[in-house]
Amino acid sequence: MILQGMTVKGINFIKNLKEANRVGERRSERWALWGMLVAAGLVINSCIEPFSPPEVTNPGTYLVVDGFLNVNGDTSKVVLSHTQGVNDDKQFVRESGATITADAENGESYAFQDMGDGSYKLAPTNFNSGVKYRLRIKRFNGREYESDYVVVSKTPPIDSVTYRMDPGRNRMMIYVNTHDPSNQTRFYRWSFDETYEYRMAYYSSLTRDYKTKEIVPRSDNINVCWRTLSSGDIKLGSTIKLSQDIIRDLPVNIVDIGTNKLYFGYSILVKQYGLTREAFEYWTDLAKTTQGTGSLFDPQPSQVTGNIHAKADAKELVFGYFSAAQEQTKRIFIREALGAYPRCTPPDTLTFDEAFNGSAVLLYFYMGDPTTKSGYLGTSESCADCRSQGGTTTKPSFWYQ
Repeated sequence: MILQGMTVKGINFIKNLKEANRVGERRSERWALWGMLVAAGLVINSCIEPFSPPEVTNPGTYLVVDGFLNVNGDTSKVVLSHTQGVNDDKQFVRESGATITADAENGESYAFQDMGDGSYKLAPTNFNSGVKYRLRIKRFNGREYESDYVVVSKTPPIDSVTYRMDPGRNRMMIYVNTHDPSNQTRFYRWSFDETYEYRMAYYSSLTRDYKTKEIVPRSDNINVCWRTLSSGDIKLGSTIKLSQDIIRDLPVNIVDIGTNKLYFGYSILVKQYGLTREAFEYWTDLAKTTQGTGSLFDPQPSQVTGNIHAKADAKELVFGYFSAAQEQTKRIFIREALGAYPRCTPPDTLTFDEAFNGSAVLLYFYMGDPTTKSGYLGTSESCADCRSQGGTTTKPSFWYQ
């Protein structure tokens, strides 16, 4: 409305100047019109000020609950954290020390184990999928929270996970396919864990023994690592407007070839969940809020709270949605060797003192001219130690040979 008002004033300003030009200044008509437009633009621009809602820039600290009850015989996980401002670049704060239970409507109760890092896990349990469940939380400060009772959402198996190359954009597209013959699911959510093998440009065969003050052969291999990343956005699908409950070729992940994730080996574990209509609406609103705020024309941030409430104060804001569902999974491997072998700048030649007392990753002994700076080759961690990129040297148990 403010922008509309300013636009009308600008138009009226232009009309008045045009009328004046018709009366006595026809020779300078072009210059006057140009001046009007510039003036109008200055009027409009001078009235626009950056706006950041106080609810966004100065938020209170509220509880965020992320998790669900996995009734399909696998581990259930709940994470407690706190809200923070959208401009706060600090890592979000998790909360440990709470007591969390899942209560069945028939009186059964299941306790989650505090893992000490803000996450709480419940070992695989045979749940009764015919009853409703709720989540109960008692924080370390004594505040208590409860979710609404929710029904167990049944999830059909994943039919297939497929992939195909998009050469125009130099990326690999990964899709999921599923269907429910009974036409009962209708609402779906997906997440995934992607694991890829990567290697460094140089192989480190030497390390330092500070006890003996020697440079000795390295016993561990820090050239090859595996890294696992979880999906960060919200993938939803619905067949409510279709005659059959069938999902075909729904994109769940995009892998850019330039990341080199596909060069040495790549695997993705796709997880599928059936949702109730209420849960689907919650995740849809959350997706609009968290993934669609890139421009003026995107949906603007709103308050998406969910079905969890504070017992002592119904007005206290709590964010998150508790649901109970059957988790269905399917893993595939992609062995396309797409990308390029990693490259780095040439290694440095080092004397023994430079090699032993420095910070370089040592590659191997180099027999060079004794009168020059030679003896050992060394390079940076980013060129020879795969752990520096967040991976682990332990091969995953599911990794193909």
